[in-house]
Amino acid sequence: MVYPEYSFPSQFLEISGHRLHYLDEGKGPVIVMVHGNPTWSYYFRRAISLLSATHRVIAIDHMGCGLSDKPQAYPYTLAQHISNLRTLLQSLAIKRYSLMVHDWGGAIGIGCAVQSPEQIDRIVVMNTAAFRSSRIPLRIRICRWPVVGALLVRGLNGFALPARYMAVVRPLPQDIAKAYIAPYDSWQNRVAIHRFVRDIPLDEGHVSYPALVTVEEGLAGLRARRVPLLLLWGGRDFCFNDTFYSEWCERFPEAEKHYFADGGHYILEDKFDDIAPLLQQFLTA
Repeated sequence: MVYPEYSFPSQFLEISGHRLHYLDEGKGPVIVMVHGNPTWSYYFRRAISLLSATHRVIAIDHMGCGLSDKPQAYPYTLAQHISNLRTLLQSLAIKRYSLMVHDWGGAIGIGCAVQSPEQIDRIVVMNTAAFRSSRIPLRIRICRWPVVGALLVRGLNGFALPARYMAVVRPLPQDIAKAYIAPYDSWQNRVAIHRFVRDIPLDEGHVSYPALVTVEEGLAGLRARRVPLLLLWGGRDFCFNDTFYSEWCERFPEAEKHYFADGGHYILEDKFDDIAPLLQQFLTA
């Protein structure tokens, strides 16, 4: 399939027998872009085209997502995704970089960053969390239910498919919407989408709870190092709502903040024209 606005050559790294897909565009200071669920590196396509003129941009597809392999028996956990990102950066000999994170990419990207905070130049945060929360919308909670959740997410594509219109305020063009879900075209290929939903750690007994606590505790270290942070937030996000935005503001009061009341969860789709100059200014400062 030809993906609109996404003509970048694919790169692959084999990790434990599975191929991890990523993009590596441009030259200069490094920016690492980390997507969430149910998107893939396609979400960052316009930011990649924009920023690769002045930077080296690396955008990962998490294992099971986008153009990466989709193994069925795989530990799709927060710790594993963090490890995969760290392995990718080490394989590319990346010593310093800035981060752009969205959705689950917040916990994964910052989870990698807090292990080596001295490597981080700047962080761009978009409708995400990297700390514990007990809040989960009912429509997502249902997708975690035994049997029912798998049927909804993997059988009926009841997570990625509705996200095409639930995550935006401005309707996506048909070809763009089609590209978002193209890698998730079967029960087998939607395995990671379902596992991401089930990996949300709401209590201490969850396998990913300790990893999330470690990420959360590392945020103070990033602030202590005065890592510049740019907060770009869509105010019409049913999942990562104003509660999460307020917590980011409390944890990083010095951050540069831009709140888009008419933007949705996929903020780069709804407000890219407004965001583009903010990214350029922040990342080239």
